[in-house]
Amino acid sequence: MTDLLTSLLLALDLPPAPLATTETGALPSTFCVTELACASMGAAGQAVACLLEQQTQRHPLVSVDRRLASFWFSSSLRPLGWSVPPLWDPIAGDYACTDGWIRLHTNAPHHRAAAERVLGKVADRAAMTRKVAPWNAAELEQAIVDEAGCAAQMRTWQAWQAHPQGLAVNQEPLVARERFKTTGKTRWQGNVARPLAGVKVLDLTRVLAGPVASRFLAGLGADVLRIDAPDWNEPGVVPEMTLGKRCARLDLKNPNERQLFERLLKDADILFHGYRADALEQLGYDTTALQQLAPGLIDVSLNAYGWSGPWRNRRGFDSLVQMSSGIAHAGMQWKQVDKPVPLPVQALDHATGYLMAASAIRALAERLNSGHGSSARLSLARTAKLLVDAGQGVKEPTLREEEPSDQGLLVEQTAWGPAHRLLAPVIITGTPLQWDLPAGELGAHRAQW
Repeated sequence: MTDLLTSLLLALDLPPAPLATTETGALPSTFCVTELACASMGAAGQAVACLLEQQTQRHPLVSVDRRLASFWFSSSLRPLGWSVPPLWDPIAGDYACTDGWIRLHTNAPHHRAAAERVLGKVADRAAMTRKVAPWNAAELEQAIVDEAGCAAQMRTWQAWQAHPQGLAVNQEPLVARERFKTTGKTRWQGNVARPLAGVKVLDLTRVLAGPVASRFLAGLGADVLRIDAPDWNEPGVVPEMTLGKRCARLDLKNPNERQLFERLLKDADILFHGYRADALEQLGYDTTALQQLAPGLIDVSLNAYGWSGPWRNRRGFDSLVQMSSGIAHAGMQWKQVDKPVPLPVQALDHATGYLMAASAIRALAERLNSGHGSSARLSLARTAKLLVDAGQGVKEPTLREEEPSDQGLLVEQTAWGPAHRLLAPVIITGTPLQWDLPAGELGAHRAQW
């Protein structure tokens, strides 16, 4: 994990710092997934520690619980007497083509509709299997993408390295940071126990990286307001990802609601958005417009496939990037099976989320000195390169399936019923991660600070 942590701290312009880890075991994978979990969470913790040192002249110790970090990279919630809806649409998944494999991502209704415009309407996976079988994987991928859908052919790492998008991603930094001349708030309103108290975070992201980032900031006392479109829902992840946040809905194509959004933006300290590189630009909110509306804004964004190259605006998700970048193929070879083997968790999403959180905290610390706004750009594909470059996972016992013995200590009254929430995996001396609001429904609050 040392090399991974060093790479992350360097990318964030954070000084080298020790990171203690507790507990043992690793998620089963050919890649060092648990090490990535600990390093990304540890980097976020070190960003907090540097902010606190700047304000108090004392650098707190940071440690990460390996078992809890691994569980949080999947789910931190254990419902009591109710169930979280399925994570995947019934026809989402991997399918055999004439020359290999393809993954269809159909969780959003409009993405399923795009796939069915190409392949025809289906009732179940068996029907979709028959529809996909005659296709060439590359041709089907392009056909679905052309319909504004989401699909990814399984490629090898070597093929990805030769692909124009893989070549472009290789040239990008893990975190692309930029500083602006516009100035914003410079007074620290927090304290050691709640270092982000008074910080307003406007979160426009969804499954999963951005919500991971804003959830971490909420645990440090930030006021997080999540904004979703009127018709958006992601029931399988909402109970996991709305912890500590207020959630509202706005239609940014409606002039009145745009005005409301801009009023919210003017008071925001941090903005999270993604997945497509030009998503906000298409709505008229490019970097210049954002800094004019909110001088000193910290603008942190992500996309799936990187910020340069032919796929910079391609729709994508963690599972698709794993297919494109050779991760699923490497898993297949590791398992010695004849079908794609993804990572055991959505590790690209979660790791990128903690890096987004660290980037925002780092930028906040810098703004307290200079007042200047800044931006940070990250991508799932670049995080995938970080993981692959780190090599194979450390050989150690696989984490047992049973829950951590202390998981029942935190009871959360969510909008759906009571649940156990696992203890936070990151420990910062004197600064406990704790959330003031339980998980709740999307659109449950008004769009106001």
